[in-house]
Amino acid sequence: MKLWKLLLWCLVWMCACTHSDDYAIRSTRVDLDEDSSHDGLIYVHAKDAYVTLGAKGATAIFNEKPKMGVRFDYDFSLGKHEVTLGEFRKYTSENWGFFADAIGDSLPVTDLTYYDAILYANARSKAEGYDTAYTYTSAQINVDGRCSGMEALVFSPEVDAYRLPTEAEWMLVASQDWDVEKAWTMENAMSRVHNVCSIGENRDGFCDMAGNAMEWMNDWLGFYKDTVVFDYAGGPDGALSGTRVVKGGGFTTPKEYTNFHSRGDTYDVVSNTHSVYVGFRLAFGRIPNAMWLSNDGVSVEDRLIPKISVRAIRSLVGTIRSKLVFRNELTRNLAFVDYSYAPQMAIEIKDTLNCFHPDISPDGSLVAFSTGSEGIDGPSSVYVRQLAVNGDSLVKLDVKNAAIPRWRVTEDGDTVIVYVTNAGDNTSDGNFKSWSTWQVPFSNYHFGTPEKLFDGAYHGGISYDNRLAVSGARRLRARIADSDSSSTVMDGSALDTIWYNEEQACNASLAKDSSKRTLFLDFASKTGEEFVGQSYSRHEYILIADSTGKLIHSVAAPKGYTFDHTEWALGGYMTVKSRYQPFIVTSLTTNNGAHEKIALVNLLDSSVTDLIEGTEVWHPSFWVEKGSLIDDERLNELDRDSAAVYYEGVDSKLIASKMNVFWNKCDYLKVVALGSSRMSLGFISNRISYGASFNMATIPSDMDVSRYFAVNYALNHCKKLKFLVVGIDMDLWGEVPGENISQNLGSVPGLFYDAHHNFWVEEGHELLKKLSSRYIQESSHLRFISQKNGWMEYDDDTRSWREGIALVADSTWSDNSNFIKNAISQLTEIIEKANEKGVSVLGVIFPQSPYYKKTGSFGRHGMRRSHALKTIEMLRDMEKDYSNFYLLDENLMGDHDYGDSLAYDYDHLNSKGAYQVTARIDTVLNKIGGK
Repeated sequence: MKLWKLLLWCLVWMCACTHSDDYAIRSTRVDLDEDSSHDGLIYVHAKDAYVTLGAKGATAIFNEKPKMGVRFDYDFSLGKHEVTLGEFRKYTSENWGFFADAIGDSLPVTDLTYYDAILYANARSKAEGYDTAYTYTSAQINVDGRCSGMEALVFSPEVDAYRLPTEAEWMLVASQDWDVEKAWTMENAMSRVHNVCSIGENRDGFCDMAGNAMEWMNDWLGFYKDTVVFDYAGGPDGALSGTRVVKGGGFTTPKEYTNFHSRGDTYDVVSNTHSVYVGFRLAFGRIPNAMWLSNDGVSVEDRLIPKISVRAIRSLVGTIRSKLVFRNELTRNLAFVDYSYAPQMAIEIKDTLNCFHPDISPDGSLVAFSTGSEGIDGPSSVYVRQLAVNGDSLVKLDVKNAAIPRWRVTEDGDTVIVYVTNAGDNTSDGNFKSWSTWQVPFSNYHFGTPEKLFDGAYHGGISYDNRLAVSGARRLRARIADSDSSSTVMDGSALDTIWYNEEQACNASLAKDSSKRTLFLDFASKTGEEFVGQSYSRHEYILIADSTGKLIHSVAAPKGYTFDHTEWALGGYMTVKSRYQPFIVTSLTTNNGAHEKIALVNLLDSSVTDLIEGTEVWHPSFWVEKGSLIDDERLNELDRDSAAVYYEGVDSKLIASKMNVFWNKCDYLKVVALGSSRMSLGFISNRISYGASFNMATIPSDMDVSRYFAVNYALNHCKKLKFLVVGIDMDLWGEVPGENISQNLGSVPGLFYDAHHNFWVEEGHELLKKLSSRYIQESSHLRFISQKNGWMEYDDDTRSWREGIALVADSTWSDNSNFIKNAISQLTEIIEKANEKGVSVLGVIFPQSPYYKKTGSFGRHGMRRSHALKTIEMLRDMEKDYSNFYLLDENLMGDHDYGDSLAYDYDHLNSKGAYQVTARIDTVLNKIGGK
């Protein structure tokens, strides 16, 4: 390192340490120039620059700590200001509906999703002759014109193109001349966005880094680490929350909370979130050596990138009820993709075990694996664990040595695992026959008593009829039952032989159907070249032999790749297109030996479809649900890609993630809570002593949403229901009727399927309960919701009501009395429908910041205080008119007894506050229920 760089680095590091709390120095100074090649952007000479992310102290929340240093090895360009409506229209279609009626070309374009922002970036890249930084297979455009989802979305940092800035890039620029006094914030913005640069440029030529519109970053929200990293690009994926980073504050943010380190909004921001105060600015330039930081603090220079969409999986194998599991060679961990729940993300099971040859159980819920690999002579153990985020219920087979486990279902219907005592080089007859093949029952997370099947390490599989076993680790060996129809490979009369002219072979796998086909790879052997009709390189062809060892099929690898780790894919749906299962899952290896991809090979047309991409992805196993595994034949009449399919990944609405749990519990619920995020965070179902309770609150919500789920679900299916607890969130009533219903339904297939079946009023919900029970067991996220009975706990005591009040909407919307009338009408329908079922309704007004008393607004989302008082009077009159309606006002127009220690933010309680309001709700329920 040059001397001046070393001295600069030491100075920056000392400043970062000595100014840990006030951040007098957050970054090095960088040179800036107008970017003549990219209109509206400024060139940032960032190479060798340094910036500090994060904060320290009582004001910083959990995802803003600890401080982390970032150094840059590259330059980039950044927009002078947020993208305007005029610029947005220039590069996008006029049919992009959500901005069509917006007026003011110099206003920042806002109220758009992350997907909308990157579509714009791609559009400008294409218009100017560049490649695109973002690729995807399909985009979903909602009825309002916004893009709500993208399948198989991939960000390629190495591409020179327009894109969203990383958090580190934005922070480096913002820290050069941060001045919140020259910003449109809550104090001066009058609850609206303003023309860009209308409050002045900073000394570097940038506008509105602080305030006006909050800005989308490119990054997934990842946790910081107390260290220094290079070329930071955020989290490697969305983890479980799917949260994105937004920066800079907006016109609704108080000045005192418009700062460097804030990374989010009041609610979690996911890719399909959109808000009137959130826009974006563009960056340009590649990040040559982007580095991501996982939530456990591990630096990740490579990512596991899904390459296929849900729709493509369904088209290929017949259903989304499918899973892929594989070994990440870099970490030695198992990773998996569940195409039913999280199609956009590969989830790694963090562990210290060295995991080889994973095999998914017949029901798709478990994975078996070994710590030893094929061709390696040495100790190995077999384990089984849940195929879920944390890989729970890990159990070990207690034997001296076990390798390459394979699941089987016996003729008696028992689930067993077949394994071998050694998977080493089988060239020597002596070595091979000194090893053996075993079988062990497995049920309820317990291994039974192992049973030896025969001598010889046949780890390639045993046929369903028990008449053939194969193995490949240098030689393609087969064990064949005697010609007597009653004989099996377990008999002493079975013949051990070597196929493929005793030439070298490996990766043998016996078909899991009745065909007794064996696939394998070779080393450019003479026999293979004669069958294919040309010479080729090692592992360039998948070869398939019939039950006698005769070659019957071959598939060439894609250009530039060879095969490795080939296995038959399991699945009953695959037989729809063919008498036999036509799919093989395999690693694809580059010319330099890197296992870069995992793919599905279709034997019907020899096509190869990429599933996942990474630096080193090994040993795949692919599972598709078999209809015969469903114990209730009536379930086969349902569309398994729609029925009870609610939780589909990180962008799913909150209500969708609760629906499976609702079906699982609805038969015995006495209390169901409905409402917004205030109810979701504030109602602790497990603390209700009156009876079994469930928190069904969602985001976004208004009274129309509560009516939809009360009338169509709770009142129809909760036969023991006594109370609906409904959030009276009056400040959320200024919505266009049906808008929040549309957002909650989104593209969730299960909710549409329910509506098309009249919400199962006639048919009943027993089948959905069966499916939901199984889905809950497969998903740690759903199990968490089940354990909490829908309560979304947020335990953060570092925040308060905040004296600086946030106003998201102009309070004058309540001048239009139709909004209030519509909400009261929806509430009335809930009350009347509940009365028909003998159910009472308790309306709850949750506390908000007492400082709203200083404003003319009832709460964060507006409504004149005078209108709120009149509305509360109307609600009190409804108590008199309806004998089954009761009102619990815990806000009291701000004169409540919920102190700062009970608040999460302006209008939400933390867990301590939730305990207090839940206790009061419970008291009322018991008092009324006692009548």
